[in-house]
Amino acid sequence: LRLYPSNISLYKPVVDSQVARRLSLTKHPLCSPLSGGQALELLAQSGDRTSFSFTTPMGQSLDCNFSFAGLRNQVSLVIEKKEEEEGVAPGSLLSCVNDLAASVQHTVACHLAKRTHRAVVSGGVASNQYIRKALSLITEREGLRLLCPPPKLCTDNGIMIAWNGVERLRVNKGVLSPDVNVTYEAKAPLGSDLTAEVRAAAIKVPPVKMRIT
Repeated sequence: LRLYPSNISLYKPVVDSQVARRLSLTKHPLCSPLSGGQALELLAQSGDRTSFSFTTPMGQSLDCNFSFAGLRNQVSLVIEKKEEEEGVAPGSLLSCVNDLAASVQHTVACHLAKRTHRAVVSGGVASNQYIRKALSLITEREGLRLLCPPPKLCTDNGIMIAWNGVERLRVNKGVLSPDVNVTYEAKAPLGSDLTAEVRAAAIKVPPVKMRIT
């Protein structure tokens, strides 16, 4: 199982940024210069992941799809409840923000690890050390070796896409002249879609206890 920095894993940065924004982490003195994912990982280091119990999404779906919509809703409800308990307005920092960050990170890590038991994960998600530990539980269970790029290579997806364009321009590969008409698609596949085949195969994987330390 290899973790490659690429533009495939767009899902985790989205949930990270939304949760970080809902927690108003830009107001935290340690998090203002960080991205949402970096802020959550930093605060989670001193948080108690057992303080909040979130359900891992798609537990009964035997395919490789991911979904964080349900988790976002769970987190939002908990934040609203804690804001009411602490008597603070939305947009204020909660006293339990570290515990929330740790619980969210743990749930995301478990979701990624369990879903990729049938596949491979890639993208900037590879820079999260906690998620790497979660994935290592899967590879150890299957007798595989987990290979990860250094965090400095797990950069922002937009930067990686732009750099790919720079490299193509250097070797004049796939570069179109200005007079060629170009069409833009809101959603373009990167390869063959095997979702239906994987779902039909109904690959069952053994349960793994996610004891991440």
